[in-house]
Formats: sequence, C-alpha cells, structure tokens
Amino acid sequence: MEVVIVESPAKAKTINKYLGKNYKVLASYGHVRDLPAKDGSVLPDQDFEMSWSVDSQSNKRLSDITKAVKEADGVILATDPDREGEAISWHVLEVLRQKRALKDKPVKRVVFNAITKKAILDAMAEPREVDAPLVEAYLARRALDYLVGFTLSPVLWRKLPGARSAGRVQSVALRLVCDRESEIERFIREDYWQLAAQLKTPRGDEFEARLTELDGKKLQKLSIKSQEQADEIEALLRSASYKVLSVEAKPTRRNPAPPFTTSTLQQAASSRLSFSASRTMQVAQRLYEGVDIGGETTGLITYMRTDGVQMAPEALDQARQAVANTFGERYLPEKPRYYSVKAKNAQEAHEAIRPTDFSRTPDQVRKYLDADQARLYEIIWKRAIASQMEAAQIERTTVEIMADGGSRKAGLRAVGSVIRFEGFLAAYSIDKEDGDDDENSNRLPEINRDEDLERQEIKVSKHTTEPPPRYSEASLIKKMEELGIGRPSTYAATLKTLEDRDYVTIDKRRLVPQAKGRIVIGFLENFFRRYVEYDFTAALEEQLDKISDGQLDWKQVLRDFWKDFSGSVEDIKELRVTEVLNVLNEELAPLVFPEREDGSNPRICPKCGTGNLSLKLGRYGAFVGCSNYPECGFTRQLGMEGEGGDGAGVDGDKVLGNDPETGEEITLRTGRFGPYVQRGEGKEAKRSSLPRGWQAAAMDLEKALSLLSLPREVGLHPETGKPISAGIGRYGPFLLHDGAYANLESVEDVFTVGLNRAVTVIAEKQAKGGGRGRAKAAALKELGEHPDGGAITIRDGRYGPYVNHGKVNATLPKGKDPQEVTLEEALELIAAKSGKSAKAKKKPAAKKTATKKTATKPKATKKAKTE
Repeated sequence: MEVVIVESPAKAKTINKYLGKNYKVLASYGHVRDLPAKDGSVLPDQDFEMSWSVDSQSNKRLSDITKAVKEADGVILATDPDREGEAISWHVLEVLRQKRALKDKPVKRVVFNAITKKAILDAMAEPREVDAPLVEAYLARRALDYLVGFTLSPVLWRKLPGARSAGRVQSVALRLVCDRESEIERFIREDYWQLAAQLKTPRGDEFEARLTELDGKKLQKLSIKSQEQADEIEALLRSASYKVLSVEAKPTRRNPAPPFTTSTLQQAASSRLSFSASRTMQVAQRLYEGVDIGGETTGLITYMRTDGVQMAPEALDQARQAVANTFGERYLPEKPRYYSVKAKNAQEAHEAIRPTDFSRTPDQVRKYLDADQARLYEIIWKRAIASQMEAAQIERTTVEIMADGGSRKAGLRAVGSVIRFEGFLAAYSIDKEDGDDDENSNRLPEINRDEDLERQEIKVSKHTTEPPPRYSEASLIKKMEELGIGRPSTYAATLKTLEDRDYVTIDKRRLVPQAKGRIVIGFLENFFRRYVEYDFTAALEEQLDKISDGQLDWKQVLRDFWKDFSGSVEDIKELRVTEVLNVLNEELAPLVFPEREDGSNPRICPKCGTGNLSLKLGRYGAFVGCSNYPECGFTRQLGMEGEGGDGAGVDGDKVLGNDPETGEEITLRTGRFGPYVQRGEGKEAKRSSLPRGWQAAAMDLEKALSLLSLPREVGLHPETGKPISAGIGRYGPFLLHDGAYANLESVEDVFTVGLNRAVTVIAEKQAKGGGRGRAKAAALKELGEHPDGGAITIRDGRYGPYVNHGKVNATLPKGKDPQEVTLEEALELIAAKSGKSAKAKKKPAAKKTATKKTATKPKATKKAKTE
C-alpha cells in the first residue's frame, strides 16, 4: 500500500475512489508548518536560517500521516500543482524525515491539473521528485515577506501609533489605491458641451450624427467650453443645409479572448456576477474539487490558480469537437487557436482555467450545482469554448456629413456597426435562436454619398469631466497584474488583508482608502519609497521567478535585499515623530485639512481661532488637534469636519433624539478615538464608543440608548446569588460575575444573552482555570509555555494589561499594545519581575519545541518546473 497526500479532505475522498484499495489518501488540510509570528523566525545573521512551527491541529494531522507512512510501502505527494502546493509537499517530506518515518521508502511527487479519473491516473504514471528550485522560490518569498513585515512594522508602530503592520505586496497594492484617491482629490472638474443633429434621408429614415469639426478645425472633447459658444454653434446648425460627403463601410474581424486565468476570472466574476475575489476563488475551489454527478464526485474545472492561457492538446481537440457539434462547422476555425500571456512576469507552465469536459454544458450541470457555482461554471465554459471559435465579422460604417451655413461650415459624423457573422459571439448568445446580437441595433439606414439630408432636431448637451474612478477589486487586480506585482494565487488574500487591517473599505464595490491606510502609505512613500515602488516590487517578483527556474540562488537574492533594506530601517529609526508628522501634514493636506466652505485657512483652529491644526498621534492612531492644547481641546478625526474631542456641541454632531426617561439629548459625535454617542452635555455626560463593526452611518436612537445603558444586568447567579452583568470593554464584549470576566462571542450577545447562557459561559471559563472567588482577569492572549512549565498569558487588570505566569504578574510598558507582545518579551518581563535572568531560561524552550527545524536545501530535479 502507498500513502497519497493531498491538501483537502474533499479531494482525498474523490481520489481514493479513483485509485482503489492499494492506496490510502490523506489530507494535509493546506500548509502544515509556518514561520512563527515572532522575532527570530528568519535570522539574516545566520544566512537566513528559518525556523518552522506546527500548530496543534496540523500536528495531529501530521501524526496521522506519519503513522500511515510507517506502515506503507511508499509515499506519493500529490498536493496542488503550484508553488504553494510544491511547498506543502516539501514541508510534509521534511516532517516525515524528522520523524524518521521514511527510511528507504520511495517518495514520488505527482501533479494533476484536474480531478478526473484520467487526469489522476495519467499523473500517477508520470511521477517526479519535489521541484527544488520551486521550493526555494517559496522559501525566498516567505523570508522576504517575513523580513519586511517584522522589520518595518515595529517602525510603523513607533512612529505611527495605531498603525497596523506593513506587508511587501500589500503595501504596494495599498499605494495604488491611495494614489488613485490623491488623483481624485487633485482633479479639477471642467464643463464642456456636445452637439448632435437628428437627420433624415430622402427615403424617410432618421439617424443621429455628432459634431466633429467647425470651420475646418477638428473639435476635441473640451473644445466647446461655454453655453454661449454652444448656443452660437446651435444657431449655425439650425440654419445650415446638410449633405453627405462620404460613406465608408469597412469590414473588421473581432477575435475571441483566451480562456480565463486566475486574475481574468476574478475580473469577469466581479463585473458580471458581483463576486469578490475571495468569493470567486471559494466557488472555483469547489468546482475544481468536484461535485456529485450521477453518484460520482467529478471535478468540473481545471486548477484555478494559474496565469497560463493555453489548453492541453486533448482539451483543444475536445473543445473543437464541442464547437462543431453545438454551433456547426462554420464556427470552427481551420486550425486550433494558440494564445500567449501579455502580462508581466507571467508563467505559462499551467493550463488556463477550463471545463474538464466540454460536453458538460452549463444547462446539463446546473441541477447539480448551487446558484453561485452554476453562474461561475457558465462563464468559464463559455469563455473556454469561445476561445476556439471563429472570429466575429463586423461591418463598421462611417458617414461624414457637411453642414453648410454659408460663411461658416461644420462637419458631423455618424457611425454604425453590423454583425455579418457572429463567430465566437454565438457562445455568449447561445440561448438565442437566431444568434442576433445587440450590436445590430447600431445599424445605420441606407445613406448614399452626395445626397442631401433634412435636419429634424439639434441636440445640445452639457457635460462635466469626471475624475478617474476608484479601483474595484477587479480593476486593481488587473493593474497589479499589468505591473507584475504579486502572483495570481495571492491577489484575493492581498485584498482581504487590506480590508482586515482597516486600510481600505469597500463601498459600492469600490475600494476606498481609509485615513489609517493613507497615513501608512504617506509614511512609506516618504521614508521607504524604494520599497513601495512598482518597478522595484515587480523586479523582485522577476527574481523570484528566476529562482523557480533555477537561474538565481535564493540566498543571494535575500542577502542583496537585506543589505539595503536593513540599512534603510536603521536610518529611519533615528527620525523624530515630529519630523514624520510635519511631512505627513504636507503630503496628506487634502485629507488632513479639507477646504472650508467660507474659504478660510483650513489649518487655523476653528475653536480658538489662534492655534494651528496638525496631525497628532494618540494611543489608537492619528487625529487632528490644535497646537494650543491643553488650553484648546479641539480634536477631529481624519477626513471629517467639526470637533469631537471634548464633548462640546459642534458642527457635525448628529442629534439622534432624546432619552425617554431623562429627556436629555442623545448625539452621535466623533473624537480622537473615533465615533461615540453621548447623553446630555458637560463633563458628567454619559458617553459610549461605537463597538468594532458598528458604522456611524447606521446609528439610530435605539442603538445609542442600548449602548448608553451598558453595563446591562443579566440576573443573579443561581449558586452565588451575586449579579451577572454584560458589557463592552476595551478588548470586546464580556460577562462579569464576582470580579471574574468571561468573553462573549459578539457585541450582539451583550444585549441578548440570557441568564442560563451567561451561567454556562462563566462555568466554561472557570473550567479552563478561572479558579474560585475573585478569579484572574480574562486572558487577552496566550503566548505559549514557560521554559519552567506553565502558560504565559496577557491579561487586563485594574491598572492595565500585564503578563501573567503562575503567581508572577508583570505590567506591560506604557503604550505597549498587548496584542503585539512576543513570547521573548514576556519572558524578559517575567524574569525582571521575579529577579531572574531571562537569558538563562531561553535554552530549554528550544528543546521543548520539537516542531522547529532549520530549512534544508531540497533535492534538485531535472524535471520541468511547475509554477
């Protein structure tokens, strides 16, 4: 028996059916090891030695795999056919070697592009070794991402409190979004006018012609800049006679697009189906892994992480046969169509995304799929089959017309298109019996040269230039691909990261940079510009591709990068925060100091009238404040007008209503820490910040009253007789009973949790080590095991957050974010508190962490690289 290792359990189940009883197929559930999110996981001073960790779930799965391998005759690594899949195979192989499970057993690597019986059996017949250069490219990418994130992010935290981490590719993607926002802010709108004439032929047919020329001069889009100028031309056109100067009918051919790649599929699904990039990949994953058709799980599409546009020879033959059967021989080109990628850095080792069987039409498989799967499969099937069809033949007719007004003359143009042969367009209009297309609606009537035309109407329309649109997910992916930034498999994750960090939000499918994101990019562009330059990032991607092709040494690429990057970081560490803020005040002026309606200086404090406004940094990020602080307490959240820091009523406060019990006014305000609701006025007024996930725009009186009523008494504990209350604290929703806290899952639970559920949650918390009487504060974060034994946690106490180990409590330094504390930092704080040496306790920790292993150079292979 041989053990086959794949990534997903769904895939394992299907493949096991195809291979039979002589194989045991197990799933790794994706990556089994990763670099720990702490300092020291990559060590540049030790030639980029990398330490890997295994989480508890992966550890269990690896134990199952190890046990199976020890009892097997051999191992077949069948993870996905891309760089990540190759890396997973390598990781599994490394763990098996560490556990001495392999001995002399043969190890094979197989890849298949589709989960069909034929594809899998063909792959099993052509095994190879793990692709060493491909693994090295993965190692280089992970090391680069780690080094950028864990070197640059601490600089951000010190210089821009409240900022989140900075990633190598994410930062460049964020720069694209922020640069577009700056373009929009700088854009100056201009009015312009356009004119058109409704004309009639001698045969009584009407059509429209647009003004293109005046007195022998070609008109541009903005040539007519005033109403007076438009009125003057309108008068000319009303009094003129019209004659056809020329009629030109030019046949053109429109060729089909290639089958989908990852990025083009994401773009098409966004524009046609309104799918996000991550949603597209989730649905495509299910189509790839297979659905139950007639009692057998069958993969419907090929692997969906690819930037190749070619199809396998057997797929080309099948597609051409489907074209002939479905549309007829006339729609089949004489030879198959072959495509190449134009995108920068594209790797074409993989097939494009296509149906595994072209005979499975969208209509035939729809009953086996949910709505989203059916819609996505349909656009994949149509795009793939259209790619092997004849070009559409379109006749484009252009008519030039002269308007003769005596002393002045004008030129007009009418354009129309007629589809003479649908060609590949038939695939997109497959449900239409006659294959007609909307483009036929642009047809012009019969128009002959030198004939006179009769004027019916003159149309004058005013327009205003529009700024460039904000990026959608689809257009941003397209731009990143054009620039050679990132890889197809990373685009969805990159966009999700930007959203999770609150650097961007999605509004009406458009990416809107938030103040936090713009400040981060303003900082990086001014102090780390090289590392957010598009060409630099693209060049690094090219180097990674050359590593995967065996042309570059991955360690040398890391050495070259680290030499310059680490030097830049050291230089920036010496900068004072005031220097950073002064630069950002100028760089982000439209955001920080928006123009005022009265035209007054936007940098003068609107409250005291003498202070200058400037960016300030608080515990939770940047805000705008007055230079006369503390005499003047004016503050404003970025991108907003009005005040909100000291609770005074100002412009921008939104009155939500009155408290039904006290009659006091309830208002929605914005302060340095974000939006909040307030009841009444003055220092004694009750205030409550909006919880994470609550939007200011959605606040109403009912929600505000519910926040201001917290903490809410749930009831008396049936055993202790003491009250249980629910509230929202600095670290989220909680229950409080007898001095002990228990976390709630969501903000909504605070308002709805009943006594029975509250008692259960508290009991579960005590069962995990809460103890009796006055329990320890709820753990905010678990860091791991102490070398002497016992868990190390971060907790929130009466006097702030602290590190806890047993009976030792060490207060965190002022301003230190509890979520960013590493295990090493915690050990030092505990050692200092207990009077012991932190260094003396670090050695045993390495012995206990059996899952760490230095990366070893994978075996070389002469087989073709997959990427």
